[in-house]
Amino acid sequence: MSSIAEKVIEGDVRAVARLIRDIDDGMPEVREVLKELYPSTGNAYVIGITGSPGVGKSTLVDQMVHHIRKDDKTVGVLAVDPTSPFSGGAILGDRVRMQRHSMDDGVFIRSLATRGHFGGLTQSTRSAIDVLDAMGKDFIIVETVGVGQDEVDVVKSAHTTVIVVIPGMGDDIQAIKAGILETGDIFLINKADREGADKTMSELRLMIDMNKRKYQDGKWKPPILQIEAVFDKGVSEFLEEIKKHREYLLRTSGELQFRKKRNRVREELSDMIKKRLFEEVLESITETGQFDQAVESIVEGKIDPYSACDNLVLPAIEGFLGDPVKG
Repeated sequence: MSSIAEKVIEGDVRAVARLIRDIDDGMPEVREVLKELYPSTGNAYVIGITGSPGVGKSTLVDQMVHHIRKDDKTVGVLAVDPTSPFSGGAILGDRVRMQRHSMDDGVFIRSLATRGHFGGLTQSTRSAIDVLDAMGKDFIIVETVGVGQDEVDVVKSAHTTVIVVIPGMGDDIQAIKAGILETGDIFLINKADREGADKTMSELRLMIDMNKRKYQDGKWKPPILQIEAVFDKGVSEFLEEIKKHREYLLRTSGELQFRKKRNRVREELSDMIKKRLFEEVLESITETGQFDQAVESIVEGKIDPYSACDNLVLPAIEGFLGDPVKG
């Protein structure tokens, strides 16, 4: 095992921070380290926190870390921030909000950039989860950038997925039905002291009740809680619901390593293959100068972009698949 992998498993914070930075930057050498760490994963409990911008996700996560640490459990936080249009890096707003935990050795907080990925999670985030898992964290909280109903990827990596809303969201509540509703294990109405909290509760309950058939035969029915995260009101009750959901998963499946179940492994491997193919094919095209030539041909009106794409991609895929070294 490499020294980096050994340090990560031993809990070396600097080694973990450097490795996650290299993962976020797309450094190719991290693949070998991740291969070594993978057998040490599958022990942490992963909680996904998602919701539209401004609902108070970061404040909630800050309070969650506070309560988890009171139980003497270690926690890692991955805050997926919007990518800066200028530097390409994460804006890091979430780490600013969680400064009170910065000196706690039992807490590791890292912001990751979305890199323009609108599903809420990138492959780098999934890899970072594995790193914190191998590091030995008891809980990993993934707070995803709020992009509405498209943000459903978090459910693929979390044991418990939490949807956060606030009173007065109006059409946003209706939008939940179109995408995120099926992925939520717990619904939170934050800032519940605002007018309209009860109305929002009724709307969410109505939507969940519309799927009664889904929750028959003892299946988990998502609870709806009202909280005021900034005042730490209702957070301990919320964590009790997470505990109940964890017990439900243990009772119904017998184990928590659901990320290694066939359908989830299939999805994650498929995403990984797509990313690897994209990187390899694009590199082979750009190295030969064919990509720039195609751009010029499109600009000059000599070819349409659809034909240019076919002319570039199809031969590159054939060459990639036929190459015994890459294959």
